[in-house]
Amino acid sequence: MNQVIRWKLNEVMARKRVRNKDLAEALGITENSVYRLRKVDEMPRLIPERLNGICKALNCQPGELLEYEPDDGDGKVVSIVDVA
Repeated sequence: MNQVIRWKLNEVMARKRVRNKDLAEALGITENSVYRLRKVDEMPRLIPERLNGICKALNCQPGELLEYEPDDGDGKVVSIVDVA
């Protein structure tokens, strides 16, 4: 299965010109941890407090950090919404 939710922390930080050091200080984590969070394309597992801290530090909404990309694989997409 292809990835369908893309993590955009790197893009948001670049757009807002926030350095790893600044976000690390705001979150109380190391710069290496921020670097790892930035370099992944797949959304990492985050506790709600960490996501809240990222949004607060970057002055953004959680939706700005995520992007939905429809699966273009061979598998069928199953809808859970009843349209009848």
